[in-house]
Order: sequence, then structure tokens, then C-alpha cells
Amino acid sequence: QVKLVESGGGLVQPGGSLRLSCVASGEIFGIDEMGWYRLGPGKQRELVATVTETGSTNYADSVKGRFTISRDNAGNTLYLQMDSLKPADTAVYYCNAALVKYYPTRYDYWGQGTQVTVSS
Repeated sequence: QVKLVESGGGLVQPGGSLRLSCVASGEIFGIDEMGWYRLGPGKQRELVATVTETGSTNYADSVKGRFTISRDNAGNTLYLQMDSLKPADTAVYYCNAALVKYYPTRYDYWGQGTQVTVSS
């Protein structure tokens, strides 16, 4: 069992920055990938960014150049540095941890989400 707890959300003005954190606990040794997803008003859940156990990162086109995903050396904490925030970034951001090596079986763990609101 893996528990994920997000923090760092809040209200910021357009052009501002936030840094989200996700602390993982429990049986985290086998996690292959961690990432951030978001659910905006009137939108479907979308992938924001992921980082694999090898350090490979992937970003949604809408956040490339503005967001940076990273994890600490122990792999316990995931971060999302968000710069040049836009109103379109407004969403609940969810931390995800996944075991994908045992295809086709996939295990996903989710946090409760943290609200990010970008508004003037």
C-alpha cells in the first residue's frame, strides 16, 4: 500500500509560481513512475508531467518550458515547480505513483489532490 499526500497549492496571480510537493509513504520500493495529473473546471483529467525510475521525464505540451518535475534522491518526495502560471493551469493537481513493469497489470496510487487557482 502506498500513501501519497500533496501540498503546496494555493491562489496565485497569472505569471506567478508555485511548488507542489507529494510525499510518498508505505510500500514505495517498487514504484516505476511518479507524476502529476490535473483536473480543471469543465475538463477531463490530464497528465501534466511524469518522471520514471531512470529519471526520464515527460510533459504535457501545455506546460513545457514552464513546469519542472523532480523527485528527491530517496524517491520519497515528488515536486512540481510551476512557473509562469496561467489561468488555464487552474485545476486540482493529483500526485500519482505507478507500478507498470508487470504489464498488462498496472497499479496506480493517488493522492487527494491540491487546488491550484491562477487568477488576478
